[in-house]
Amino acid sequence: MSNLLGASQIRALADQLNIKPSKKLGQNFVVDANTCRKIVKVAGVNSTDTVLEIGPGLGSLTLALLEEAKSVIAIEIDKRMADQLSNTAHSHGFDTNKLIVINQDVMSVNKLPTEPTVLVANLPYNISVPVFLHLLEVLPTLRSGVVMVQAEVADRLAAKPNTKEYGIPSVKAAWWAQVTGAGSVSRSIFWPALLKSLNQLAFTVGEP
Repeated sequence: MSNLLGASQIRALADQLNIKPSKKLGQNFVVDANTCRKIVKVAGVNSTDTVLEIGPGLGSLTLALLEEAKSVIAIEIDKRMADQLSNTAHSHGFDTNKLIVINQDVMSVNKLPTEPTVLVANLPYNISVPVFLHLLEVLPTLRSGVVMVQAEVADRLAAKPNTKEYGIPSVKAAWWAQVTGAGSVSRSIFWPALLKSLNQLAFTVGEP
């Protein structure tokens, strides 16, 4: 029987791996299983999808994705967490054959071992725009997804012409996809808690 991670399990995993969340790497871990399932639902993940997850961390959202997806590719820059992720999935009853973990900086990714159809990511403020645009450019099989970003980043990426937020990120994002806001995620469901809530940004690739 598979089950998701709770707040106490997330903290225990961090202690086990001697991990203190890094502000530099934007490490804020989702500790609410219901929120993870809601994010997966907003992303529209189904049993035919290969999901690309950026920054899986300790695996709370990864496990929720494994519940619904055909497979998950998780890219994690922190080697300790990348090495642990499959063990966590296995110990919580998930088929680890459905999970590919890549220990790499996402900005250096140009090709993956299998073609993803959906992107799900919680992106740190300082890299959210370049990462999002890079993935849309180099992974043409992506058809939809949800990224969680700070409100001002979401506003810039989803901005329409003749608005004050409209600029180069808006133009580039619109070149690759149709981008829209998809609600907020409370700062309190993260550990450590965020200074402000994140906005979910949904996108679809192809004709509107």
